[in-house]
Amino acid sequence: MNTTAAQADPIRPYLETARTQMGQGQLREAALTLNEAQKIAPGDARIFMLAGLMAEKSGNVKGAFEMLRKSVATAPGWSPGLLELALLLARQNQFAEALEKAEEVARLEPKNPLVLAGVVDIAHRAGHTEMAVRHLRRGLELVPGDPQLRRLLARDLSTLGQYDEALQVWGGLLAQDPHDREALFGRVNTCVAMGRPTDAAADTATLAQLLPDDPVVAYYGQLASGETPAHQPVELNRALFDGMAELYDQHVVRGLGYRLPKIVADKILQRYPQKHLNVLDLGCGTGLLGVCLGRLDGFLIGVEVSQKMIEQAARHKVYDRFHTVDLNEALAATPEAQYEVLAALDVFIYTGELSRAMADAHRILQPAGDFYFSCELAPEEGADLILQPNGRYAHKRSHVARLCREAGFESVEIEELDLRREAGAAVRGILVRAHKAPA
Repeated sequence: MNTTAAQADPIRPYLETARTQMGQGQLREAALTLNEAQKIAPGDARIFMLAGLMAEKSGNVKGAFEMLRKSVATAPGWSPGLLELALLLARQNQFAEALEKAEEVARLEPKNPLVLAGVVDIAHRAGHTEMAVRHLRRGLELVPGDPQLRRLLARDLSTLGQYDEALQVWGGLLAQDPHDREALFGRVNTCVAMGRPTDAAADTATLAQLLPDDPVVAYYGQLASGETPAHQPVELNRALFDGMAELYDQHVVRGLGYRLPKIVADKILQRYPQKHLNVLDLGCGTGLLGVCLGRLDGFLIGVEVSQKMIEQAARHKVYDRFHTVDLNEALAATPEAQYEVLAALDVFIYTGELSRAMADAHRILQPAGDFYFSCELAPEEGADLILQPNGRYAHKRSHVARLCREAGFESVEIEELDLRREAGAAVRGILVRAHKAPA
């Protein structure tokens, strides 16, 4: 930095040094650097902003809010401080205020690409896809033809059910680059969401040439051929849940009214009020069942393909161990008669065919043990297993009951209920308790 610039902005070298130190994890050194800047310019909003970011890095969320709000109060029209506050609000799931601040900073700097990226990120975190689309369209007015903005727009249009326009955007991208993998996958997913997977045959063939050993491509190839794959590849589900881990509880519990962990935990604790039992939570996700059960006088083991979901579950400090492995692999590797209770809540909608899991679940339960699991409900007059346009499996009630009996369970209780809400409508499903006979 030249001498003239340093004289015009004497704390800028300190701010740049502090940013570098924070990026390298040297938080103590960064704090000392900011203290020096504070001596020179005690009321500078930039110092408060960096102090807020540093507080968040150190785990002091309350301090982060205090400093970032002070930055905004000091310089109300300064967009970097306002944007950082909006991003922090979104990271802490305080979406109403985050969206409000994001719109404010977008009005302040309508042509700033960094602001645009932050606003779109906040909209996505908040699940406000319409807002994301609006700002992405604005971004494409600023940077016409930008490939990444077009990919994000096409994905969001598909999420909103605006499939025709989504296909147009994907098609435009592929006209420019026929080997754009993200666009190929995007157009395939849009076709699947439309209930027209066979329309994706050409794209899946192209992907198979580009990625010949990719299990996700093979899965989509089956769909495009009119087949119903028995299982979804682990890689597909891992990517899905890694992407939603931080927002899962907010989205599913508060947004969609997901209640199964509480319902099942109450049933378990009614039978084991002293909590003397071992539980295997298959597809444990962010640990919602564990939260509802609390600490057990026994083992609570979580199985989950997504490491990021496990990181969220571990924060509750109720699980004894986690295994990052596919559900069927976990069951097959478990010795017999290990657990009083197994649970697989909102899991079989992603894994598909159940016979293997049922047999292993019966084997590893202790005598008189219970297996609780849920499925989305397929019509009785149709196939035993269907793959819906939303990418989730649905199972026929009579087929589930038959598989439980064939696996050796003594009794099967099936309760129909609303699993969650989606697009304003209830998702009907079943909660099953398969009981193993006493010794």
